[in-house]
Amino acid sequence: MRVVECVPNISEGRDRAVIDAVAGVIHQVEGCELLDVDPGAATNRTVITFVGSPETVVEGAFQIIAKARELIDMTGHSGEHPRFGATDVCPFVPVSGVTMDDCVELARTLAKRVGEELDYPVYLYEYAATSPERRNLAHVRSGEYEGLARKLKDPQWKPDFGPAEFRPRTGALAVSAREFLLAYNVNINSRDKKLAHEIALRVREQGRAKRDANWEILRHADGKPVQEPGKLKHVKGIGWFIEEYGVAQISMNLTNHHETPIHTVFDTICDEALSLGLRVTGSELVGLVPLDAMLMAGKHYLRKQNKSAGVPESELVETAIRTMGLSDVAPFDPQEKIIEYRLRKDKGLRHLPIVDFVDETSSESPAPGGGSVAALCASLGASLTAMVANLTVGKRSFEEVWDELNATAEKSQELKDWFAHAIDADTDAFTEVINANRMSAKSDEEKAAKKAALRDANRGATMVPLEVLERSLEIFDLAEHVATKGLEASASDAGVASLCAMAAAEGAYYNVLINLNGIEGDVEWASKTRSRAQKALKRAQDRATVIGQAMRDRLDRGE
Repeated sequence: MRVVECVPNISEGRDRAVIDAVAGVIHQVEGCELLDVDPGAATNRTVITFVGSPETVVEGAFQIIAKARELIDMTGHSGEHPRFGATDVCPFVPVSGVTMDDCVELARTLAKRVGEELDYPVYLYEYAATSPERRNLAHVRSGEYEGLARKLKDPQWKPDFGPAEFRPRTGALAVSAREFLLAYNVNINSRDKKLAHEIALRVREQGRAKRDANWEILRHADGKPVQEPGKLKHVKGIGWFIEEYGVAQISMNLTNHHETPIHTVFDTICDEALSLGLRVTGSELVGLVPLDAMLMAGKHYLRKQNKSAGVPESELVETAIRTMGLSDVAPFDPQEKIIEYRLRKDKGLRHLPIVDFVDETSSESPAPGGGSVAALCASLGASLTAMVANLTVGKRSFEEVWDELNATAEKSQELKDWFAHAIDADTDAFTEVINANRMSAKSDEEKAAKKAALRDANRGATMVPLEVLERSLEIFDLAEHVATKGLEASASDAGVASLCAMAAAEGAYYNVLINLNGIEGDVEWASKTRSRAQKALKRAQDRATVIGQAMRDRLDRGE
């Protein structure tokens, strides 16, 4: 799933009608979902959070900015938060399946469109900045709305897009790409705010003011305190007491959870709490969390237990929840708290119970068909290699191969999930072929459009089984590895994994061929694709023959 988060901040936090109207435009943008609307009366500012695919999220952001331009008049605005525009900032955040570079491109696309179509100044900052001087938002926004007219007359502050002219009603907009921000609180078995803050001072990146032997703050020549950095980068934090929960918390913002993962923060605070005679009782994620943060945590804690981390996704998530006590003060529901889970609308064939899946396959409906079943066979093959590896990891007599079999299990899980998604991808591709065939072809234009749609749809329907065929080759390697290094009693399971891979490869090959028959006017592409599939099938057949004979010899000998 390719997911981008967008967090526009609008300069209105008091008029609920305006706030709802601006945020509500997201409901009209297909592919986007509104996750949160957080207004503040004192700041007179509202933080809107929505998510979508890279293809849709720019449209969602543009519609919010356009609606804010229509409804918010900056000439009478006041509030405690720094600001210089009706939509003040609009950052894009990579969540899943996208890179920071992707988000930079989205930011620049939006900035250009706003500058040209809505006709007001747009600046780029953070990762999207066009110069080092504009990376810092505080610098870009310096002078705020009141100083914007003067600022725009300075050639050094020419906007990245839009006119270098003051627009009193709308002000200016700052657009960026940045890392995902996690709001994370860790609970201790104390009501003492000072103890919680002491831990925060020790772990946050900023640290604390350094003191001499007389406990006097050390200062630089300019009078500013000398800072003693904390243990963790990308962490901002304070200690406080929450009356509602009756506990003290270390309250933090994690500004880069890839470089400083959530589990590292939790473990470090556990150590610091212990040194003060305290104990961590659990933790709390405020808002939403990307799936990868939970999966990294789950794998980390399973490895600490000398257990295989190559387990199903649901088990990794549950391990993270339990180990970090994420339900300590409020229930942590993965379906509500994990961004990717919130976005799942149609769960697809892969989520059907086995009986329902085979019933659906056996019905008169043409989908799911052989392509989806081939992907299912591959997923089962990868599942078996994961099982053998997981059964072996933790057995003392196999300790020397734990690390490599753990890696095998993780790879098997990744493959299992990929093939499971291919079950639906194959059916979706076939649906596109059906839709293209149903297109009208009365006029010459319609005939040309239908021909192009059929070509593209048949290409898509060919590529899905081709990728299943090629990736099924990876199962043979995994099956051979667990057969030779894994638990002897599970050797037959490794053999069945190889058979599943061969069934998947041959079945996918048939589907490549039948879909190539629908390709017209693209002989070169069809020829190259056919050759590519033939080579992959030959490799699969060779691998299946060798592994199959080895398995039969081994099982016949009773090894």
